[in-house]
Amino acid sequence: MEIISKSRLNQIRASAEGKRPLGWLNEAVQAKARRPRTGEVTVFLSHKHDELKELKDAIALLEDAGVSVYVDWMDESMPTSTSGATATKIKSKINECRKFVLLATEAAIASKWCNWELGFGDAKKYIAHIAILPVKNDDRNFSGAEYLQIYPAIGEASKLRFRTGFSVQYPDGKEIDLADWLRA
Repeated sequence: MEIISKSRLNQIRASAEGKRPLGWLNEAVQAKARRPRTGEVTVFLSHKHDELKELKDAIALLEDAGVSVYVDWMDESMPTSTSGATATKIKSKINECRKFVLLATEAAIASKWCNWELGFGDAKKYIAHIAILPVKNDDRNFSGAEYLQIYPAIGEASKLRFRTGFSVQYPDGKEIDLADWLRA
């Protein structure tokens, strides 16, 4: 599994910001949930809520590949305090979104909510529509989270022919351009 460093993910966001009007990402992260247009690919992005910088970077990577990203706490229809209703709403959103991506930081992997979302996403999206986006400060594998090896992973493309520079790498060695996977 290719692990993207936090600094590399930040470079990707900076590059994406250079291609768009100033402030686009801050507006996206601060915006309330919006209804996707018909046919628009949506991605449920599971993440640790206090990792805003990594979240912004991941949103930039995914939106630059041409999809709309759903983030639960941006959704004004979510309950104001965490409850069973929150879990029900999250299940509904995972079902509605075509793809599921776990922003797999060390904190997210330790999070009960992220693991619960991954388990539900696994049941609904496996294997064609689920992936992890592993992000760390270094290149070491996630010790104690070997179960992540069963999922396709988003990483830097190993083949130059991929137009985005990023790909989804399957456990069996298959690799597909990130933009193509997001639209499949």
